[in-house]
Amino acid sequence: MCELANASRSGYYKWLRHSNKPDKDYSDHLLIKEVFDKGKGKYGWRSIKMRLPKMNHKKIQRIMRKYDLLTKIRRRNPYKAIMKKRLEHRTFPNKLQRAFNQTIPSTVFCTDITYLPFNGMYAYLSVIKDIATGEVVAWHLSSGLEMTLVTKTIKQMDVHDDALIHSDQGFHYTNPLFIEIVQELKMNQSMSGKGNCIDNAPIESFFGHMKDELDYQFCKSIEELRAKVAEYMKYYNDERKQWTRNKMSPVEYKYYLLAQSIGGQEVCS
Repeated sequence: MCELANASRSGYYKWLRHSNKPDKDYSDHLLIKEVFDKGKGKYGWRSIKMRLPKMNHKKIQRIMRKYDLLTKIRRRNPYKAIMKKRLEHRTFPNKLQRAFNQTIPSTVFCTDITYLPFNGMYAYLSVIKDIATGEVVAWHLSSGLEMTLVTKTIKQMDVHDDALIHSDQGFHYTNPLFIEIVQELKMNQSMSGKGNCIDNAPIESFFGHMKDELDYQFCKSIEELRAKVAEYMKYYNDERKQWTRNKMSPVEYKYYLLAQSIGGQEVCS
């Protein structure tokens, strides 16, 4: 029998000497099993230890292994994992690649946030700019940095499918709420390299000019500041001539580019 069972004779006789002795763990096993069964097989050793505080945790682990008290492990729900991944912050590759010499209006945009200190307070300005024309197509001013700062800005957009919007990798632009609105508008997202402001130079240049030209520091309220910003945006789009845009304002240059595009199509036809 030992040869068939692949067991040593000494091992067999040792087992035989102890086989009639009572199991010293049996009474503790009953206590553990009672708690285990009350937990419907879901309690691990930590949960059982909390309910049997006088029993050593190593002893609980040993007895559970010995008597095959295996905890039912909650399996990961793949659908929940997919949903969680979908709701995480995401970054996008730099599709713009500093191609700032755009010639077709309403196809490539850049966006960013800047802060405006005034009267001992701060306001935050979100702007979206058409790279081809230089026109500010949407903006929103707020006293806080909540997500509505950017969502209210982009919801002003009326764009063609597959337009590109470029930003940095800031919290607002990687946020699922912003990404969802971009997708609803059927736009594509592009992002600067991490910490590389040159990748978004057009919007940085705009903020620099605005802060030089707009006298906003002495506004007494955010309402007064908002009125000043609105006045400047209208001036910038309709009146401020730009040397690199044929000495035209952004709106004038937009119509110039559209006329050029239509004229080119007529020549081709």
